[in-house]
Amino acid sequence: MAAVIDVWMQHPTPRFIQHDMFDSLRRWTRGQPTEGMQATDQQLPLELTIAAMDAAGVERGLIAAWYGPEGPMITNDEVAAFVAQYPERLVGVASVDLRRPVAAVRELRRAVRELGMRALRIVPWLWGLPPNDRRYYPLYAECVELDIPFCTQVGHTGPLRTSETGRPIPYIDDVALEFPDLVIVGGHIGYPWTNEMIALATKYPNVYIDTSAYTAKRFPPELVAYMRGHGRRKVMFATNYPMITAARALEGLDGLELDEEATELYLSGNARRVFGL
Repeated sequence: MAAVIDVWMQHPTPRFIQHDMFDSLRRWTRGQPTEGMQATDQQLPLELTIAAMDAAGVERGLIAAWYGPEGPMITNDEVAAFVAQYPERLVGVASVDLRRPVAAVRELRRAVRELGMRALRIVPWLWGLPPNDRRYYPLYAECVELDIPFCTQVGHTGPLRTSETGRPIPYIDDVALEFPDLVIVGGHIGYPWTNEMIALATKYPNVYIDTSAYTAKRFPPELVAYMRGHGRRKVMFATNYPMITAARALEGLDGLELDEEATELYLSGNARRVFGL
């Protein structure tokens, strides 16, 4: 199999795992091998995440910080410390506090220039603010200046929060129109609006899709057809680990009937290009 890069992972802190937003996800994945999803007061060894990568041949993983209205669940400095332990395997993805725009831009700048982060991720449903809200816009301009992608979540929410913020149209559509130089990666494929996400990835040169939170067996047919054809340079492998391990996410990959080029682009080639790896 081609080399694998996972573009949406987290190494969970206790603050992250204990958050009540994961209660519904634990119900969905009961009985599944989801390392790190069980609530714990203990810091989980980073070796658990590396072992899960090794089990599926994942060469590199992009691990993200998480900031929400209640404060950080995984800080940028914690992510940088994880990356420092395995610099050849892990790549940091920053997050920031949307409520303080000037401080958020400064923190993003610090995370990239001092901590070596390679992207920004904001999860809109955490904030109840869609991506075309004015509070994101200074960050988009800074992402362009720093030459890093903006990563976000599209589609319905697994946690029991509103799904409205995950609609690709009009929210991602508006952002891509107003920031044509901004690279946007929509994670979680956009279901049940997958066709909208495909339309935007086709319409805009700098809009991409990642398949985090879905196993290959669960991809909608329209996404599979896109990956086989003209969308082969637009879709990237991701897990949303620890919710789903890479080994489980890759089950059924052969059933997608991707040709050799499309497989390589999906598993790693697109990620190398988009994130400059």
